Amino acid sequence: MSSYSDGERHAPYNQAMPSYAWHDFNDLWDYANPAASEAKFRGFLAASESAQDKDYRLQLNTQLARALGLQGKFDEAHQLLDEVEAAMPAESLVEVRYLLERGRAFNSGKQPEKAVLLFSRASALAEQLGADFFTVDALHMLGIAAPEKSRRDWNLKAIEVAQNSLDKRARGWLASLYNNTGWTLFEEGRHAEALDLFQRAVPLREKKGEAEPLRVAKWSVAKVLRVMGRVEEALFIQRQLESEEADPDGFVLEEIGECLLALEKADEAKPYFDRAHEKLSKIDWVAEDKARIGRLKQLAGA
Repeated sequence: MSSYSDGERHAPYNQAMPSYAWHDFNDLWDYANPAASEAKFRGFLAASESAQDKDYRLQLNTQLARALGLQGKFDEAHQLLDEVEAAMPAESLVEVRYLLERGRAFNSGKQPEKAVLLFSRASALAEQLGADFFTVDALHMLGIAAPEKSRRDWNLKAIEVAQNSLDKRARGWLASLYNNTGWTLFEEGRHAEALDLFQRAVPLREKKGEAEPLRVAKWSVAKVLRVMGRVEEALFIQRQLESEEADPDGFVLEEIGECLLALEKADEAKPYFDRAHEKLSKIDWVAEDKARIGRLKQLAGA
């Protein structure tokens, strides 16, 4: 996928379950800085050593494991999850979170076949518990980790659960789901359907008031518009995004270059491709795409 990465913060759901069943660690999370999140989780664990709430510590450890996995510390993450598994109550929210984080650790560690089994179990158990938020989380992870041919179906199922849920936190997944499903449709060449989902995500991101996810949503709309041949509309949106930042990122610069090239303004596009090459070649997952980086360099005139 040639888009920004996207994520969704976790928040509590409002089901008729005992208050001890849920512990919200959202305020501790900084998904862009998992090392800082790890430090916060360890601090809270140390502070709660004398606490009697075993459930709290187990759930907190699942989030610590996730922070470790996001840093590539998979052995440490799995070791911690082994400890959670040995102590967790069966058919509980702790088990749901354990399954999700074990699955994410496997998926990030390039073992999606193991992850899929865990996400499937998490989805079924969360549904049994009436925990819509976690049901959607598990389904959305299946939409990422499952074999490519089934990802769209998993994402569509996640969207259905979120749209029909009485839990506003579960519905809070919709913007992220629209983004993920939109890119699946885009990769299948179903550009009009992808555009529809990307456009649905924009007002949801505006409502949340989170600047970076909103930029991603607008960028995604513009990217598909360009691919569909609606280049002037695409360029207008990308120019707006460019104007919002003193130093625009490489994704915006690349798309402006592509729009100008499509409008037969190759000379005007060159400096955009040059700056995009400089920025994107420093991002590991983009730099792995040698053809993309090589094309940027060529179009920059280097």
